[in-house]
Amino acid sequence: MTRTGWGGLYIAKRSCSGAKRDHKHKLWVERINGARMKRHTRWNPWWLSIAFVALGGAASAATADDEGSIRQLQSAQADAWNRHDAAAYAALFTEDGDCVNVVGWWWKGRVQIENKLNAAFAFVFHESQLTITDTSVRFLSPTIAVAHVSWTMTGAKVPPGMPEPRQGIEIQVLQKKSGHWLIESFQNTNAIPERPFPAGPPRGHAKPQS
Repeated sequence: MTRTGWGGLYIAKRSCSGAKRDHKHKLWVERINGARMKRHTRWNPWWLSIAFVALGGAASAATADDEGSIRQLQSAQADAWNRHDAAAYAALFTEDGDCVNVVGWWWKGRVQIENKLNAAFAFVFHESQLTITDTSVRFLSPTIAVAHVSWTMTGAKVPPGMPEPRQGIEIQVLQKKSGHWLIESFQNTNAIPERPFPAGPPRGHAKPQS
């Protein structure tokens, strides 16, 4: 082989060795950077606990700020009912809110709720008076709440075969929209004072024959 040929082979070997070293160095740098990124992006339990505390604080703040507004809505409910103002009562609901009354009639949407109440106020509830006796509010999120609302009523003139609404409890799902709390879903139930379940059949009650 000529001198030039040996020189060319030497240069080629050096170039190849340099390329290998550059490739190894690149892999080493990528491995180091990957470990750093993994370390920085790994969930730290301490930071996670801070995040949960922050979210919990936001929910608590919403509860403290908004519970009064929901209680005021219940006062507005009684006021609208006692004035027999179907439009004002329906306005407490969202546009697509629904209402199930004490006998299980299901009214869907603000318009239908208003129409049904207009018919109810014409005679059956024309002289009725609603009193809110207790309100319990529980927040599911800063914009969603559940309320249990106890009530009493006088003056209803129900037809035969229909239970007279004297006292009961409402379950309301409320949503905060544009800064205002409205009823999204409403379930009403007649109530009687709670008492223990019977331990057996009444005395003197004949057992059914098999």
